[in-house]
Amino acid sequence: MSISKDPKWPDRDRLILSKGHAAVGVYPILADLGYFPKQWLESYANLGSLLGDHPDMRKVPGIDFSSGSLGHGLSIGLGMALWLRLRKSPARVFVLLGDAELNEGQIWEAAQAAAHYHVDNLIGIVDRNQMGLDGHTEEIMSVEPLPDKWSAFGWQVHECDGHSVEELVRTFDNIPRSSGRPQVVIAHTVKGKGVKFMELSRVWHLGYLHGVDAESVAQELANHDN
Repeated sequence: MSISKDPKWPDRDRLILSKGHAAVGVYPILADLGYFPKQWLESYANLGSLLGDHPDMRKVPGIDFSSGSLGHGLSIGLGMALWLRLRKSPARVFVLLGDAELNEGQIWEAAQAAAHYHVDNLIGIVDRNQMGLDGHTEEIMSVEPLPDKWSAFGWQVHECDGHSVEELVRTFDNIPRSSGRPQVVIAHTVKGKGVKFMELSRVWHLGYLHGVDAESVAQELANHDN
């Protein structure tokens, strides 16, 4: 992946958080890259903080597009990828999508257009964690068979264990360039992985850890480390 100490470098790879609530995992990386002071992390999601639960590209260096309402990221990424291709840039665009978000029709319009125009510098990543805010995806609005759907839309499909850093790295390293097809990685994950009372729990799709719950989670994670 092409990165730089300059968050505005024209030939950098782009990351679009279509599921913008995943920004909490991206902010520490941007801070490590020196894009903003690490002290900012302490104010995450507080009133007046620059680091909201959804990222704002106008406020946070290294954020390539703002998010809020889901379903728009793949269209945005497609536009960026086409622009980069016109510039003959080697950069690629990565778009992180939620699996419940795939219920949005705009995603499939973008998927169809990307395949039609052979946009092979566009990589989608589906966090297949099996849940949305309303419950399990296959109960609310089934998205399966997911690999077949992306393949039918003309995308090259890769699948991996989304909890394995080694497998993720290997999968991304094996994504071809100049293939003539957009690429999608389906990363199989478990919502709340590592904390038993949170795993695949609709109650904890949204939640605030404090008190006894916070102590219980800290103890369970400490036991994993041991």
